[in-house]
Amino acid sequence: MKETILHLDLDTFFVSCERLIDSRLQKRPLLVGGTGDRGVVSACSYETRRFGIRSGMPMKLARQLCPEAVVIKGNAGTYTKFSKQVTDIIKERVPVFEKASVDEFYADLSGMDQFFGCYKYATELRHTIIKETGLPISFGMASNKVTSKVATGEAKPNNQMKVDYGFEKQFLAPLSIRKIPMVGKKTYQTLRNLGVVKVETIQQMPLEMMVSALGANGRTIWRRAQGIDRPPLVPFHARKSLTTERTFHDTIDVVKLKNMLTAMAENLAFQLRRGEKLTSCVGIKIRYADFSTYSKQAKIPYTSADHIIIPKVLELFEKLYERRMLVRLVGVSVSDLVSGNYQINLFEDTEEMLNLYNAMDHIRNRFGENKVMRAASMGARTIGRFRNPFDGEPPMVLAHRTQ
Repeated sequence: MKETILHLDLDTFFVSCERLIDSRLQKRPLLVGGTGDRGVVSACSYETRRFGIRSGMPMKLARQLCPEAVVIKGNAGTYTKFSKQVTDIIKERVPVFEKASVDEFYADLSGMDQFFGCYKYATELRHTIIKETGLPISFGMASNKVTSKVATGEAKPNNQMKVDYGFEKQFLAPLSIRKIPMVGKKTYQTLRNLGVVKVETIQQMPLEMMVSALGANGRTIWRRAQGIDRPPLVPFHARKSLTTERTFHDTIDVVKLKNMLTAMAENLAFQLRRGEKLTSCVGIKIRYADFSTYSKQAKIPYTSADHIIIPKVLELFEKLYERRMLVRLVGVSVSDLVSGNYQINLFEDTEEMLNLYNAMDHIRNRFGENKVMRAASMGARTIGRFRNPFDGEPPMVLAHRTQ
């Protein structure tokens, strides 16, 4: 049976939500993100892109490029609500789907041609979403996730496209290599240095040459350029979680407990970013010396940022902890996970803070998870089972001021 994968992407999602809330913003240049000079652009309308504005750009520069743009701080809770509306519509009508991020979905429509017609069904689904939510949405349809995602990008704004089975390679050939998912700035520059501009050139290159130039990633990019890479669709589940717990000798030392919780929350936030996941629910658990156990959770806007998750964990601890009782175990959990990049919801972040996260995560990925940590986490690594010894080398400690 031929596979049919549908990719749905809400167009300029944050901008579209703001325009639904305030119709006066229609057709006006709009920037969503940090409103201060040190903030970053989380989303920008199509009207601003002709000025060279893009997501992740410093807000100060964006304002200089387009002075007439309306700047809005944004509300992640609002966007989460709209995302859930779209998710519910898709869930009712599609048997198997993946929620790749708050504004991006994949659906497996394989085998539906003999009953409905996949393209017709996808068109009706798209029109239903537009009608019931008021949000513009585009889709691409192809035999695999990668090609369907590229097709969606070509269909935008607010349109749809189908790549027939067997025509994937022909469809991809004339496109820029930047259109291939996984080709970032560094990879793009490496390929440009090799004289590669269009996907067609990669299609004509031997696989061995791509592997030699880009390592293991070269193999994946080569397969994607050929239209034959078929990453699996991960079925959406309403509740997924990560949990970490630490047991130690009974203690009443509140400072030690908070250091432990900070370290665990920091580690979970890193795991989320490394797995390209976002959480919308944070929880803690406390077990006392008499083995009585209590837990508490709180909903938050989708994020994977330390400086959002850690304060919420400590806030929950203050509400749950009973003074003068010996504590035997503490735990931290993050749940309701979806795929996505943590930057999209950090409306008050500065470019400096985003760069700091990238630098810290790079060090952790290269040298180990505990090679860099917050100063507040230092005491926790020698408590109970949280100890993770280094190879004779002390960790790097970074401290920074949060705006």
